[in-house]
Amino acid sequence: MGDSSKSIDRLLHDLRERAKELNCLYEVQELLGNPATTIDEICQGIIEVIPPGWQYPDVCQAEIVHDGKAFRSPGFEKSPWVQSADIVVQDERVGRISVYYTEERPRSDEGPFLKEERKLINTIAEQLGFYILHEQLKQVFQEQLQSEGIRKSEWIVILDLLKRTDPDLLMRITRKMINYLGWSGIKEVEGLLERSSFAARPGGTLEENRPYQGLPGSGLLEITDEVFAVASKHLSREAILENIQKWSREERVRFLVDVLVNPNSSLSEISSAIERYHLLAGQGIELTGSRDRWFRVALIRRILSDQPHFIRVAKDYVGIDDFGDFMHRVIFPVGSHGKLGGKSAGLYLAAQILRQSNSGRELLQKVKTPKTWYMTSDSVFHFMSYNDLEDHIEQKYRDLAQVRQDYPYIIHVFRNSPLPPEMVKGLSLALDDFGDVPLIIRSSSLLEDQTGAAFAGKYKSLFIANKGTKDERLAALMDAITEVFASMFGPDPIEYRVEHGLIDSHEEMGILIQEVVGTRVGPYYLPAFAGLAFSNNEFRWSSRIRREDGLVRLVPGLGTRAVDRLSDDYPVLVALGQPSLRVNVTPDEILRYSPKKVDVINLETRSFETVDLRSMLRTLGERYPLSHQLVSLLEGDHLRRPRSWVVDFEKSDIVVTFDGLFSRTPFLRQLQTIMSVLQEALGYPVDIEFAHDGTDFYLLQCRSQSQGEDSSPPIIPRNLAAEEVVFTANRYVFNGHAADVSHIVYVDPQKYAGLESQQELLGVGRAIGRLNQALPRRRFILMGPGRWGSRGDIRLGVSVTYSDINNTALLIEIARKHKDYMPEPSFGTHFFQDLVEASIRYLPLYPDQPGVVFNESFLTSQANLLGDLLPDLPHLADVIRVIDVPGATGGRLLQVLMNGETQEAVAFLSDPATDIERAKTGGGPV
Repeated sequence: MGDSSKSIDRLLHDLRERAKELNCLYEVQELLGNPATTIDEICQGIIEVIPPGWQYPDVCQAEIVHDGKAFRSPGFEKSPWVQSADIVVQDERVGRISVYYTEERPRSDEGPFLKEERKLINTIAEQLGFYILHEQLKQVFQEQLQSEGIRKSEWIVILDLLKRTDPDLLMRITRKMINYLGWSGIKEVEGLLERSSFAARPGGTLEENRPYQGLPGSGLLEITDEVFAVASKHLSREAILENIQKWSREERVRFLVDVLVNPNSSLSEISSAIERYHLLAGQGIELTGSRDRWFRVALIRRILSDQPHFIRVAKDYVGIDDFGDFMHRVIFPVGSHGKLGGKSAGLYLAAQILRQSNSGRELLQKVKTPKTWYMTSDSVFHFMSYNDLEDHIEQKYRDLAQVRQDYPYIIHVFRNSPLPPEMVKGLSLALDDFGDVPLIIRSSSLLEDQTGAAFAGKYKSLFIANKGTKDERLAALMDAITEVFASMFGPDPIEYRVEHGLIDSHEEMGILIQEVVGTRVGPYYLPAFAGLAFSNNEFRWSSRIRREDGLVRLVPGLGTRAVDRLSDDYPVLVALGQPSLRVNVTPDEILRYSPKKVDVINLETRSFETVDLRSMLRTLGERYPLSHQLVSLLEGDHLRRPRSWVVDFEKSDIVVTFDGLFSRTPFLRQLQTIMSVLQEALGYPVDIEFAHDGTDFYLLQCRSQSQGEDSSPPIIPRNLAAEEVVFTANRYVFNGHAADVSHIVYVDPQKYAGLESQQELLGVGRAIGRLNQALPRRRFILMGPGRWGSRGDIRLGVSVTYSDINNTALLIEIARKHKDYMPEPSFGTHFFQDLVEASIRYLPLYPDQPGVVFNESFLTSQANLLGDLLPDLPHLADVIRVIDVPGATGGRLLQVLMNGETQEAVAFLSDPATDIERAKTGGGPV
């Protein structure tokens, strides 16, 4: 990362100044809010609290001039170094506040004064002006009330007072009373309304196609007495007074209306208005239901999301005060108009829903979210503009091969470009708030986590240990942020946007900076466990499991091993509604498919690492949170849960099963409650990420569960000739079909295993990506060994990403008994969610399973088109075979039918479409 324009010492100094300014403002508010103090006492008190709030208090003096009086600091002397603000009441200057330095100080934003001090003195002058106006109105009201005695009602006295002091406010109150009477069904007001709004039209109607001739604005003032005369006939004196007082109080927050209706208002202006509202709310201000809802919706749309469904739900759970609670943790550029982004908005709304839910209160009490700071979505473009990186904005319209080639360079450039100074200041403040706990820097783009477009795993999330000096910690944080910014221009998200019709949509990249959930265990930092949960279970390994039973994907340690597809490890899967129906039943299966590794943050090396889980538990098991609930003991040929809290981790044969967590704690009931509450409130099935530190459940993400095309189970034909069948399957089958397949891309498992170098293995993945662009979309299938797109040893699965496979109709993963390849039904990983959203079918194939047909000779004996399509890759012709199905079969095509209910799948050759259409629609066997 390039050097910051200011040293860390300077940043800390600036942060201390902000704290002093805030304290000064609070002390002024206390003075103004004390009804026992006089205006003179208040002015003298402000004189005393101003110097400590300025940068150089030892040479700072203040002066307030008001009503012919001057209030000054002891030993006051004027000097050339002065900052002043007028005290204004009813657009009239009634006084002045001045701050002087008695000695020269270094030049800053405004002479020796900071720009933040300009805002502070303006705010103090404004607040003092409001106070003086309030006192003047109160005095006039009391005098008039005493002179009128009981001859006039209080509300009449107020109207008379407003006529003299604030006719604009009186006009607005008159309009509100007209509306109120009209909504109350009082007929007399209709004539006044017509007279105040429209000129009469002899013989005309309201439906004429010409504009109404309205009276000038002052027309409302002319009928004020008549309006309130009508009101006095139908409303009690108390009701009239109550409405006038309520509308007058609402006028005190008119500034918030003005800011929110102005599309040019910056986030800084909105934040200041929210803070001002928060101060007024402490003085007993009340809003009508309609105005409160308007404020909520406007703030949600402006700060969180403008998606209609999101707003419709959020307005019932997010209040005005809630924005005040988190806006001080939002970092934004000068003049920002950004939002928090989809991930931030979704998590915040979910947390609000759970916090306010009346269902399962006891189970939800220990549900938390990590401490979080936010960077607004327009920060990325401000960063790019600051570093003259605007040329990359059109990257999304470049050829995908060019995008793929440019991406490493973009990462390098972004990581070596500095963040603007105001962002650095905000990040320094965030680090002071977090302390030295590990952090995760997560993307939160505008398009992320929408219904039907989750962008799962498309943008980066990066862990940092957050250890070392403040300078080192800040540098690591900024490196991570700029790398997340760069991920906006990677090939996978760009291809994903093309695929989902979002390439022309405006995209910005916000940032979530979160405390990593966990505890220290030896040199490592990690949660007890983490995982994913889904409302709907699309991977049902038993006929007794229903779709609505949901699914949980659980791993020890950091949740990266739950969201990523792994080449050499497994999560624990459980159906939330049927936890006793496990995927693996026998001890051998449980042992083989149990988690063997764990992702951690090594605090000593300051790095993200994967370590052997069994080795870690042998040495640190006693310190690992909830370890006795997570493990089972293998004794001979059976597994048992530990009988006590004491486990001999060094000598016992330990297997991570989570059995104790499921059977001895309320975890599953808690998770089921969370899922049902969120689904009911949001109105759609949800997908959440979570972590648990051994004490509390932490929600990390919430979004709509990815949905593909609905598929009815096709009927599997029973009378196929043996030579027509290419393969069958009977395990982990999902409903679906792939019709009229014209090409098969077959990666030979044996030849792939024989590749010797890493470059050769990676070259296979790159070749698949090029074939993905060259072959007809959704008319080809991919077949090959192991777990495609997984993290880890690429010998155990072809190394591809979303943009390498997004045009295929079906991905088939092959496992042979004599190899280490083992397809994992990886429902819930980012990779699998990509397949679901794109309606790409998935099928694991076990050729050596009893009853399975696998016509390997068909796949290996046909002419190979690889040389025609990719002539520069002759060395891969033995590994990758591209079969032209109609060319090899005399015009026939491949049809693939998959029935999840009967757990059967078949791929066979037939004439185009007719037979397959009959089968998939239930028209009878072929």
